[in-house]
Amino acid sequence: MFDSTLLEALRNARHLVVFTGAGVSAESGIPTFRDRLTGLWERFDAASLATAEAFRADPALVWGWYQWRRSIVHRAQPNPAHRAIAALANKVPRLTLITQNVDDLHERAGSHDVTHLHGQLERPRCFKCQREPDAPLPVPDESEAGRRVQPPTCLHCGGPLRPGVVWFGESLPVNAISHAFQAAEDCDLLISVGTSGVVYPAAEVPQVAWRAGATILHINPAPGPLHGERDFALASAAGNALPALLNSAFAEH
Repeated sequence: MFDSTLLEALRNARHLVVFTGAGVSAESGIPTFRDRLTGLWERFDAASLATAEAFRADPALVWGWYQWRRSIVHRAQPNPAHRAIAALANKVPRLTLITQNVDDLHERAGSHDVTHLHGQLERPRCFKCQREPDAPLPVPDESEAGRRVQPPTCLHCGGPLRPGVVWFGESLPVNAISHAFQAAEDCDLLISVGTSGVVYPAAEVPQVAWRAGATILHINPAPGPLHGERDFALASAAGNALPALLNSAFAEH
């Protein structure tokens, strides 16, 4: 299933970067932005709700949609891909985990110091003063999931809380993208999993690693074109491929 050169690259990796996208969370039942919305949200396009302009126009609508998303995440569980990535951290000298996902499934699977390029659902902040609340938000109950809900207000300035994610038209967190690019330049192997590689600037991360001389493995049901030497692709679901890769590389080592 795996090229012997690739397995050796993993066994000998000094610094492994794992770069994950929506496909990994989708295997836990979390809808992607390409999935059709249901219920109250059926007549909306996800991209039209994920903007600052939409929040200004109708904060209850946008907050309600994100409460619906939070309720799905809270019910979801880490899948074999999440757990395999956490296990890989114990097999290599250094592992940097970079994700485009806004859920906490990597953390719940046992991964630490996850770099979230697109923010985190569980870290809302004030729309006005940008401060985060002092206490975590309660888990959305069934009455909140799937309807308009007024957002809580900031205890510091009284402004509405907004989801702690990067909306369309917003820049990625400077520290997160800088850390991602630095890790990509330093690694000797990067595994890109569950991402189509079309959302920029996050999609530049594997490209930076390849230009710096790293070996790249793309795991996706429909991987894109390869650059050539040092570039591998596996057409597979993450939950199947990553545990198999872990077992193939380290079962006898």
